[in-house]
Amino acid sequence: MKTAIVVLNFGEPSTPERETVVRFLERIFFSNASLEHLPTEEARRARSRELAERRAPGLMEEYEEIGGSPLNAQADAQAEALARELDRRGHDVAVYSAYQFIEPLIEEVAERAIAEGAERIVGLPIYPLCGHSTNVAALNQLRSALDRVGGDIPLEGVTGWHRHPLYLELRADAVRRVLDEHGLDLADPGTRLVFSAHGTPRKYLDGGSGYQRYVEEFCREMAELTGAPQVTIGYQNHANRGIEWTQPDVETVIREIEARTVVVDPVSFMHEQSETLAELDHELREEAEERGLRFVRVPVPHDDPRFARVMADLVEPLLDAGTRAARTDAGLRFAPCRCRPEEGTWCLNNLPRSEAASSPSPAVAGPEGSA
Repeated sequence: MKTAIVVLNFGEPSTPERETVVRFLERIFFSNASLEHLPTEEARRARSRELAERRAPGLMEEYEEIGGSPLNAQADAQAEALARELDRRGHDVAVYSAYQFIEPLIEEVAERAIAEGAERIVGLPIYPLCGHSTNVAALNQLRSALDRVGGDIPLEGVTGWHRHPLYLELRADAVRRVLDEHGLDLADPGTRLVFSAHGTPRKYLDGGSGYQRYVEEFCREMAELTGAPQVTIGYQNHANRGIEWTQPDVETVIREIEARTVVVDPVSFMHEQSETLAELDHELREEAEERGLRFVRVPVPHDDPRFARVMADLVEPLLDAGTRAARTDAGLRFAPCRCRPEEGTWCLNNLPRSEAASSPSPAVAGPEGSA
């Protein structure tokens, strides 16, 4: 049975043309329309258009400032690296790159994969920390697309994977490189490591999303690996609808922090994009420098060659139906996902930390292995 892997990403416009940006934003706002109580699809679409028109000028300005978003090019390169790594491991699979909110959209890619002979699909969202509108929504979109164009094509997917030990290692190494390059030491009380995570509406957390818990867990692990004496987290929130988001805002953290130098690590991103290149490198840097703080930002390690191994470890146990007990090189153990409780959805978050990467264990745990 021929298997295809669809690498799922958010996507961003690579150029700031107004209509492209508005369509992109409309898709985002419509996908999150449940945050407001609107009675009909027509009302939800009208509200999405209104919000998109309001947000577009500011986002276009950000894209102009950073020279267009590099997200899609980086994501495509990651998918290509995954294909090469799987080929090196002896797997004959097709790998596709698809986006939630910009072309090529998930539905287009699903249709193409089926037309090219795929009989099973494995979905891999490239979001380090599992969230409702990212990992879960991307797999839901892929399932809906397959239902429309492929009927009963089987789908399996991976949601939460920030516990992968090699992923933790490569992220910690990115912080260490920046500290070395700038002659900084986290043992110095004047230097503070600040973890910046994309915010999420409180409504999703109240509905059961574990996103904030995953952020806190990952940042504690990163602090330990990098020698940071304390964990400082700020969220990049978007107040488009006037609803409650995760706290504290990263801007508040920067305004109140006691330090001479802040080293900011964008932990919820695996690509450079407007949230890193504009919101952090320009807007947050300006906030810090107005306070007299030295601002240093950790680059997202999107092109670290080890990331291809991380991605391959995540999908390898799902490539052949009936081989759930095959052991990966990383010795990862998966459990059924609670954030997306659909058959065939696996994650590392639903097991105790010590079990998620225990080398003697099988790669995929059944329900009895769930925490």
